[in-house]
Amino acid sequence: MGTARRHHRPTRELFDQRSLALDEVSTPAPIVTAPPARRLWFCLYLPQLPLEANGAGTGARAVVEERQGIHRVLLTCRQAEAAGVLPGQSANAALALLPGLLIEERSEVAEQQALEHLAGWLEQFSSMVSIAGPDVLLVEIAGSQRLYGGLLKLRQQIAAGLEQLGFSASLAIAPTPLAATWLARGGRRACVRESANIGAALRALPLSCLDWPAATCESLAGMGVRNIGECLRLPREGLARRFGPQRLLELDRALGRLPDPRTSWRAPERFCADHEMTEEQSDPELLLAICRELLQSHERFLLARQLGVQSIVFSFFHLRSNATVLRLGCVEAERQAGRWFDLLRLQFEKLVLPEPVIAVRLRGGHTQALRAESGRLVFRGRKAGRGIRCSIAQLAERLMARVGRQSVAGVATVAEHRPQLAWRPRNLLEEKALGEVSMARGRLQRPLWMLPEPARLHVDDGYPLHQGRLRIIDGPERLETGWWDEDSIARDYYTAINPRGMRLWVFRTRSRDADWYLHGFFG
Repeated sequence: MGTARRHHRPTRELFDQRSLALDEVSTPAPIVTAPPARRLWFCLYLPQLPLEANGAGTGARAVVEERQGIHRVLLTCRQAEAAGVLPGQSANAALALLPGLLIEERSEVAEQQALEHLAGWLEQFSSMVSIAGPDVLLVEIAGSQRLYGGLLKLRQQIAAGLEQLGFSASLAIAPTPLAATWLARGGRRACVRESANIGAALRALPLSCLDWPAATCESLAGMGVRNIGECLRLPREGLARRFGPQRLLELDRALGRLPDPRTSWRAPERFCADHEMTEEQSDPELLLAICRELLQSHERFLLARQLGVQSIVFSFFHLRSNATVLRLGCVEAERQAGRWFDLLRLQFEKLVLPEPVIAVRLRGGHTQALRAESGRLVFRGRKAGRGIRCSIAQLAERLMARVGRQSVAGVATVAEHRPQLAWRPRNLLEEKALGEVSMARGRLQRPLWMLPEPARLHVDDGYPLHQGRLRIIDGPERLETGWWDEDSIARDYYTAINPRGMRLWVFRTRSRDADWYLHGFFG
């Protein structure tokens, strides 16, 4: 189970308004290859992810991880850093410096969930999103610039979205994914548009930006090599022989000399996210706020795929009791967090929790394409008399949330020629099968309102009466069953109009008496 993300640090704007205009440093003769297709990569480097993935929290915080049996500080917030708490210190030493320090265990599961959460959000900007490391995301944006009004507006929108989501990130843009990654790690505020400028942009970056093994960087430092520019001046054959061909391959890919294919991240078909508490919680408003946050993540997940779901499940976990499960359903596929939250609040009022909650999980149902919205009804409020617009599906959902699923049902047609038996109650929350078709065929019309039992009509001079003499406008439609049927019938059905203009569905029995009956009213 992961940890939900409530974040506190704003995203730092790491871009200049103009691209870097840099000259290429002298490099060995490039490898002759076919020019790759023009691409532009947006990199998000998340150095604070271990802290941010653990939740927002308040006060001074530090994330620790176990090293050789000792819990040591991995990352701190600015408040703790100002008090002298630094990475590498033991947890006990950190608490001695700052007694009120909140110590949190690192959760790699939570970090992975945070990355996937962000990757799903970034899919609205590009179909090519890649998780390139434990703290790196890549987005290919060459084809997205025009959709968002240019590169500057696109990166501003991404930066603003990150800040709203609560992540702090170092951002960079370059024609190759490795160059963008190294620039982001170096905090260079770089936006390099042309491949010819990559070398100059990378020249001053320290070797620590390359994510190479520590032994390799130490050996290079012993040779007087302190940055990428000095590394590029080394003889290629000697570099490959001393440190392996992989290092040379990475440099060539970063400079655009060789292709660097990336695997696009794809989210699972069904959404699932967790929120773990640092302590037990029983406050209903706090639990509802956590559920709202999970629903918003669910909405972003569905929005990126233009899909919806008809059902979701909330699980509230406890220390000593089994999880409390709350199932919600919509009549039609839905993705809006607000609509799901309204249903949740109605159900939550009746929910009884056996003990406080330590974690909340939201799991979405099977995704499906959204359908066109049905007609909307207008209801008048009791107080201000204002009209409340509500779709038929929303009305049914709210009724089920208040009085129970078993008390509200729809109507489905079945293959039965007898009109009074040609329907069945249908669970409105059951997922609709693809290709569902109506049973109505040809000119066979059925009334909107059917009587529970046919009502016998009086007859005047052979004409059936209902508020006066009826005028037959259509029919007959003969319905007849055999002797093997327990409810055998032999009837001729007609559509008739009474003197007031009402359309009626009537029939005459095919017996000796040939009686007339009213069976339904058309709308």
